[in-house]
Amino acid sequence: MGMREAIQSGKFIVTTEVAPPKGCHLEHMLEEAEHCRGRVAGVNVTDIQSSVMRASSLVGCIKLQEIGIPPVLQMVCRDRNRLALQSELLSAAVLGITEVLCLTGDYTTLGDHPHTKPVFDLDSVGLLKVARGLMEGHDMAGEELEGDPPHFTLGCVVNPGADPVEPQIMKLYKKVEAGAQFVQTQATYNPEQFGEFMRQVGDIGVPVLAGIVMLKSAGMARFMNKNVAGVQVPDEMIAKMKETDDKVATSIEITVELVNGLMPHCQGIHMMPLGWNQHVVTVLDEVGL
Repeated sequence: MGMREAIQSGKFIVTTEVAPPKGCHLEHMLEEAEHCRGRVAGVNVTDIQSSVMRASSLVGCIKLQEIGIPPVLQMVCRDRNRLALQSELLSAAVLGITEVLCLTGDYTTLGDHPHTKPVFDLDSVGLLKVARGLMEGHDMAGEELEGDPPHFTLGCVVNPGADPVEPQIMKLYKKVEAGAQFVQTQATYNPEQFGEFMRQVGDIGVPVLAGIVMLKSAGMARFMNKNVAGVQVPDEMIAKMKETDDKVATSIEITVELVNGLMPHCQGIHMMPLGWNQHVVTVLDEVGL
């Protein structure tokens, strides 16, 4: 069952993600995804995440599809103009890859090629509108497509921990209006704050999946607090990770507690395990998903 069917079912949705390598060999990425076979509605394939050069999201999605795991194509606006974005959407549809998460993208100075010239011809709202236009049978210039149009299931992101959060909510409304059918959030570690965010958002008519990055160490948590906008790992979680003799077990314990706290406020969970998909399965077992 892919994202489209999961959304239609109205059931609680679980997704996870993998990252293509900086190289040509995707075997490890596929092994990562294999851990979650049959347990998730979709596996996001990141698109040059954090502006660090890697193999493409599209090729990662192709490889996942070949082994029968439902992929979610991540597409950022940073690296391609409107011609290339539309072309890649059509190319994905040709291959039967129709679940697409539309993002603006991290700035190039964050990555390993800081002198890269960014594009940002469109932003995430513009990309959603373009994809919806393709589904209506025309490109951004108003030219008709040949044959039957593609059918995408479109997603977007939101940062519930942003300060101030109101601009994020306003843009979320624009994204849903532009065609987003599901939402995956930036990492959140405070279920109470997330619940308040969801009350502010109200009923937007599409499922919201709360994002969780599994903590690997106290240092990683502190790094996110310092460098990832809108993410705040509580001091008590950092202390737990610092004091533990078994970081994996403690991370799983923290994640289980988080999922249980977040579930009443949302329609799904998006796991960002950073190579720990085998532990995602343990979390899902613990919370009964």
